[in-house]
Amino acid sequence: MALYAIADLHLSGSVDKPMDVFGDHWLKHHEKIQENWIKQVSEEDTVLIAGDISWAMKLEEAMVDLKWIHQLPGKKILIRGNHDYWWSSINKLNQLFDNLDFLQHNFFIYQDYAICGTRGWTCPNPFKFTEQDDKIYNREAQRLKASIEGAKKAGYDKIIVMLHYPPTNDHFEPSLFTEMVEYYKVEKVVYGHLHGEESYLAGLQGLYGGVEYHLVSCDFLNFDIMKLL
Repeated sequence: MALYAIADLHLSGSVDKPMDVFGDHWLKHHEKIQENWIKQVSEEDTVLIAGDISWAMKLEEAMVDLKWIHQLPGKKILIRGNHDYWWSSINKLNQLFDNLDFLQHNFFIYQDYAICGTRGWTCPNPFKFTEQDDKIYNREAQRLKASIEGAKKAGYDKIIVMLHYPPTNDHFEPSLFTEMVEYYKVEKVVYGHLHGEESYLAGLQGLYGGVEYHLVSCDFLNFDIMKLL
């Protein structure tokens, strides 16, 4: 019963959005993900999918991509990415498939761990951070707090957090997200969103403040999945 993670599947089963415009390594990337996934994941395992799941704009369009994920082995826990415009009512989403759990200010269980999380947002930085950014940033922090506190009240002390956006700016300065996961003694944080060699360097990785951070964008993982536990 292993735990894996990946982000930024960027599936386009119902829309014309080929990812190879971002480089030849993206050519038929979904086939690479599928092949690596099937090699490693069993039905008893769990996979965290940290956002940017489908390019679809509406849930009806996203269903072909969600069904593709549904048919892969294992239980999946998903959060929303910045491109997941199809994401609708969390209650509605959680009624769609028996092996897809959609996470947004709630939490789910993997063995004795609580899986908590939210989309996140751009963290304060000296380049561009508007009043609207600040509003969304604080809202996402409150959603993460609700998720973690819900797990704590249910008796779970071992927590893994999933975000879509990186938990800091590219200077690795403390944020509401890093302060929160340190305060609640979260064990691991996984996130995606970053693409390309230069962007990878802007993502917090390794052990900081007692928390282990992992970038799991699928291109960073060479379209494989990362084993967390």
